[in-house]
Amino acid sequence: MATGERRPVRAAIAAVTAAAGALGLAGCGALLPGGHARQVTPPPPPPGYSYSPSPGYGSPSYEPTYSYSPSPTPEETYDPDGRSDARGSSCRYDLSARRLEYSVSVTNPSLTKTFKYEMAVNWMKARPADGTAFGLHQRSIIVRPGQTETYTATYSYTNTSTRQLWFQCEIRRARKSEL
Repeated sequence: MATGERRPVRAAIAAVTAAAGALGLAGCGALLPGGHARQVTPPPPPPGYSYSPSPGYGSPSYEPTYSYSPSPTPEETYDPDGRSDARGSSCRYDLSARRLEYSVSVTNPSLTKTFKYEMAVNWMKARPADGTAFGLHQRSIIVRPGQTETYTATYSYTNTSTRQLWFQCEIRRARKSEL
């Protein structure tokens, strides 16, 4: 591009800048033709007004207040398979009573809901462990929030074999439902 082509563009920019400065559109200063800057002063304020900033100018006039508002507690859910709430101990055969026994404790983990547990306890053959059940005990138990209920599951069984009885106890089912 030749230098002669730039002059009309520079002249047009200078003219627009000068017009903007004369109209007060150029902010605090304007570029005059020839490249000299001049300060443009704002007109005087109307009577009763001033340009001096009010106290606190530049800082927010609104100070937000913060307060804690807890989010709503989600609805408590539960797993209908309550076997994780149940524990067994003392799997035994009472020779004098001729029955299989197993102590079962059920703990309700909820702090707000009462649950009904439909329990099933099996005594299974242990040697050989072939899936044979010696007995089944079923019972319903109600457990209040945060509480533990303990009971002894029993099954009458007479060992007619001359061999030693090998067995194991298991909580087969603990179906949980809300009351």
